[in-house]
Amino acid sequence: MLGRFLAFALDGSQPARRAGTAPSGVRWTWLGDGILCLEPQHAATHSVIASAGIHGDETAPIEILSTLVADLASGAAKLSARVLVILGNIAAMRASDRYLDDDLNRLFNGRHLALPASREAPRAAELEAAALRFFADATHAKWHIDMHTAIRASVFEQFALLPHTGAPLSRAMFDWLRDAHLEAVLLHREKSNTFTHFTAERAGALACTLELGKVRPFGQNDLARFAASDRALRRLIAGKPAVDASRPLRVFTVVGQIDKQSDRFVLNVASDVPNFTPFRAGTVLAQDGDYCYRVEHDEERIVFPNPKVKPGLRAGLLVVDTTDETLASLAGGDGGAYAV
Repeated sequence: MLGRFLAFALDGSQPARRAGTAPSGVRWTWLGDGILCLEPQHAATHSVIASAGIHGDETAPIEILSTLVADLASGAAKLSARVLVILGNIAAMRASDRYLDDDLNRLFNGRHLALPASREAPRAAELEAAALRFFADATHAKWHIDMHTAIRASVFEQFALLPHTGAPLSRAMFDWLRDAHLEAVLLHREKSNTFTHFTAERAGALACTLELGKVRPFGQNDLARFAASDRALRRLIAGKPAVDASRPLRVFTVVGQIDKQSDRFVLNVASDVPNFTPFRAGTVLAQDGDYCYRVEHDEERIVFPNPKVKPGLRAGLLVVDTTDETLASLAGGDGGAYAV
């Protein structure tokens, strides 16, 4: 099962035993479809949730995690942390679709309770419970790396999003993002219903969402493009320090959000416009009846423009460059491979 974790999950198979010990000595516990806890032989130094497939068509990170599980089982990868591996929207993965009824990454922090008929709602509740149980008794550092791929191309092919909880930004997280060769970081300024916001706020985890290239079908990913993120994740769970924490990293902060209010919504952004494309002050980016989004800053860059979302959901974010001030605020902060 550990050697073919992805295939096992997609098949809907159940292991003959719920727990065991891999040839490497790693202890494993099957907690549900696509939810696997791995523990080292010795006392763990930190706890890490590594998740992918919250959107079922974002296949590259799913394949990365499946290979990681196999390598941890065989001993090809080392483990010093407790790790909870999560393949998120299994049903959508089987259907080769982003989701069945509702975007799973908008249903956390209890949002699923408002959509009881959604086929994604029980999964959101299950993942919330699994994350809280995993972190419940942890007195050491807690991390959550949630890996995605984007629908469209990007000026910065690989970037991260950090949830807003009001807590100071973590130098350790920024060091890890550099080690993973992320090109840019997006900082939220408001709370949301994403999985990483849930674990950051409810469990106090250092949490980030990674966007690693574009959506592609299973088997059509060039995983070598994401090797740096894979290596950084492996170093994190092995308890090893970041080896390349001095790389340049752009930082952007959200200053606006485009909301789709009705089916009359018009997004004035072409379908091939990459994420982080800049627009000048005065540009009208969206209209929906009396609603209008007009660029107010000298330059705003659009991220995740998507006119196909359901009414009531976000159809795009607008960000501005805050690199200098953000990185300056990290001086003298925490450090190390898995400190908080």
